[in-house]
Amino acid sequence: MRELRIRVLVGVFVVAGVLSWAGARLWNSVGTLPSVPLAAPIVLALIAVVLLATALSLRARLRAQRERRPGAKGVDPLMAARAVVFGQASALVAALVAGMYGGTGVFLLESLDIPARRDQAIYAGLSVVASIGVIAAAIFLEHVCKLPEDDDNDTAGTAPAA
Repeated sequence: MRELRIRVLVGVFVVAGVLSWAGARLWNSVGTLPSVPLAAPIVLALIAVVLLATALSLRARLRAQRERRPGAKGVDPLMAARAVVFGQASALVAALVAGMYGGTGVFLLESLDIPARRDQAIYAGLSVVASIGVIAAAIFLEHVCKLPEDDDNDTAGTAPAA
């Protein structure tokens, strides 16, 4: 499994942000801009909490297993892999959502004097912050589940020297 790359997440964020800003300008010139839902930052924060709780649980179980504590529950490798895939998918979607709400929020900064637009800009900003929380929790989860480096990868499959 490949490691999550920050450059990819930043690229998704920037492209989604620019497209969202342009789309918001276009949509506003044609009609009414759709609102940023209040539930967006709440749902993103819940996903971040779930990812963080999973990472902390796995870290504690792996530490207990490493220290060979009696009665320590092992970690199923397939479960850990599924958790990492969930984290990586969540981080990619969070980068996309952060870009979308970030672009919309930047557009809304032009009209903060209107109370409804100000509220929408706040919801968009909170969504970006919650998305960053999802990305941070996903990176932490990936770090917790990372296998230790194998020093003799280069010699795998070769005959021992005589």
